[in-house]
Amino acid sequence: MRYEGYSKTHESIVSYKWKNTSSTETGVSDKPTMVEWIDNKKGDAYVGSGASRVDVGTVHPDAGRPYLRTYADGKWNNNLLSLPTF
Repeated sequence: MRYEGYSKTHESIVSYKWKNTSSTETGVSDKPTMVEWIDNKKGDAYVGSGASRVDVGTVHPDAGRPYLRTYADGKWNNNLLSLPTF
């Protein structure tokens, strides 16, 4: 994760590092690109693997811009905030 400013919240994340598990391609994408990929291009994103795998989805607040957040056990949670920064 890369954050804007000093606040480490889901809303302040500005870019994400990713890995394509099919091709092992890696890259970095900004938040609007990732939201677009999940929402409109049917992208499948997750954190972890095996039994520890948690889905990543988009959140569209009434005020503010959409952002990514993990979703597990029927609840939005903060797994993304636990990942290392780059």
